[in-house]
Amino acid sequence: MQIDVSIGFFLLGVVAVLAGAKIEFPKSLYQALMLFLMIAIGLKGGVALAEHASWALLSQSIYILLFGLLLPFIAFPILHYIGLFERHDAASIAAHYGSVSVGTYAVAVAYLESKNIAYEAYIPLFVVLLEMPAIVVGIMLAKPSTPSMSADGEVSGFSQPVIKAPNIKQLVLKLSSSKKLLHEMFFNQGIVLMVGSLIIGFLAAEKTYSIAPLFFDLFNGVLALFLLEMGMVAASRLSDIKRAGSFILAFSVAMPLIGGFLGCGLGMLMGLSTGGVILIAVLGASASYIAVPAAMRVVLPQANHSLSISASLGITFPFNVILGIPVYTVITLWFMG
Repeated sequence: MQIDVSIGFFLLGVVAVLAGAKIEFPKSLYQALMLFLMIAIGLKGGVALAEHASWALLSQSIYILLFGLLLPFIAFPILHYIGLFERHDAASIAAHYGSVSVGTYAVAVAYLESKNIAYEAYIPLFVVLLEMPAIVVGIMLAKPSTPSMSADGEVSGFSQPVIKAPNIKQLVLKLSSSKKLLHEMFFNQGIVLMVGSLIIGFLAAEKTYSIAPLFFDLFNGVLALFLLEMGMVAASRLSDIKRAGSFILAFSVAMPLIGGFLGCGLGMLMGLSTGGVILIAVLGASASYIAVPAAMRVVLPQANHSLSISASLGITFPFNVILGIPVYTVITLWFMG
């Protein structure tokens, strides 16, 4: 029986931790591998965008943005009203599941190429677009409405509010927090590197192939090393998952299936190829463990961020890598005949 080599390295990382093997994976190397994958994905997308840019891409991008806004609204009521999570925790987790995982996308690309399934190479543009909408929705869901304050500083409920002179200190802190949040949303390492690389690939077009031996030819090898580390990280989260309880475990498997099914339908609506539909399904099924956690720590410091990262990285990421991507492929092939 043959397995995908990338998934093999992920499983090796899991087994190594469970067996108690002391494999020291330098943090700087993990960061370098992540940066490499982001740049490589962006460059590939930029080159493809230069070849296939059209007005149809604009409408597809709007669909993707709406998709990113929709997913947190699906996840939040499940977490808050069924799972009975605190509002800020439910909003934070929902934002993670409305965003995307670059690592999961990279695995999906390698999987499709190993199966010789063609796809639209400009889909990295959609990866970038899906980074931000969920963060905005997460903030909205965490703060439903602010009660009016009387001149004495007491909550006035639904009564006519009394205007009070603004507290300068609170105003400065709020503005400072907003600046930090906007910085995390638009200038986090994923956005900067992927957008920057995509623009470079778009402007350089065929000249990008001068660096192809590094960023294109070595992609699968770097992905294998990255997944080795991710396997060890995921296995190390098992104790956190046990403490989180059975509901978060069920949610972390069910939500990717919901997002994957909806992504499959969206990809078909957008008129993408079979591989393109599969990738949109994977994007809908993935959960962020890089960009969104950083943003949520800024805007929702009271949320249980360990719970969010354990769900997205400890459960959803392994599920997608081992089972989810093949499942979304089978579903897509069945729907598309």
